[in-house]
Amino acid sequence: MLVVENLEVVYEDVILVLKGVSIEVPEGSIVALLGANGAGKTTVLRAITGLLDVHRGAITKGTIRLEGQEIQGLDAPSIVRAGVGQVMEGRRIFTEFSVEENLRVGGHLTPRSVVNERLERTYAMFPKLAERRRQIAGYLSGGEQQMLAIGRALMAEPRLLILDEPSLGLAPLVVQQVRDLIVQVNEQGTSVLLVEQNANMALSIADHGYILETGKIVMDKPAAVLRDDEDVREFYLGLREEGAGSMRDVKHYKRRKRWLS
Repeated sequence: MLVVENLEVVYEDVILVLKGVSIEVPEGSIVALLGANGAGKTTVLRAITGLLDVHRGAITKGTIRLEGQEIQGLDAPSIVRAGVGQVMEGRRIFTEFSVEENLRVGGHLTPRSVVNERLERTYAMFPKLAERRRQIAGYLSGGEQQMLAIGRALMAEPRLLILDEPSLGLAPLVVQQVRDLIVQVNEQGTSVLLVEQNANMALSIADHGYILETGKIVMDKPAAVLRDDEDVREFYLGLREEGAGSMRDVKHYKRRKRWLS
């Protein structure tokens, strides 16, 4: 579905943000891209979706292909038409619009003859949005706003859905609901690229995972393997084995230093 090869991004001719990043999202899969703040995750997404153009001085090298067709260099509307949808970090809904107006914005590149049909399908997937279709979006709860952001992206019927930190700032119960929604969207045939700091949630539903550190991929394995990796468990899942001693700490420090070098 998506192939990114040797992606490099430089800001203002001096700041090398991405250093040869390569990732793949097979058709029908969920792929997680994990990393700490500042690792470059959002820059990867902006490069894929054509949003780097809004950042002055961003220079991109590498290849990005969607279903075998190169999309590198296309503008954002063309990439949406090609089949990519994105839910941005922080949801970015139109807070003064109603729920339904927000959803219709998501279908603005869609022929009017099918917008209503897609709207009803979105309401069927998100019953709470159907109940609140006339409500001003800014008065929704954080979880409902995230549902609205996902529903708005789905109005374009993307074949690849990109999610940037969908669990950010949400209560644990709501995170579980968002997790289940992502699984539901994927089961209906949409491939998913999931960028998350909540590694536990992401790896619980992903087929494959990549770990990004300071602009480069340092681990690339099936999600089940990453969940069992002791370094991933400690660095990203917050799990530490009983009795871990100073020698193990030294080993982890050396390995992490090698990742970042």
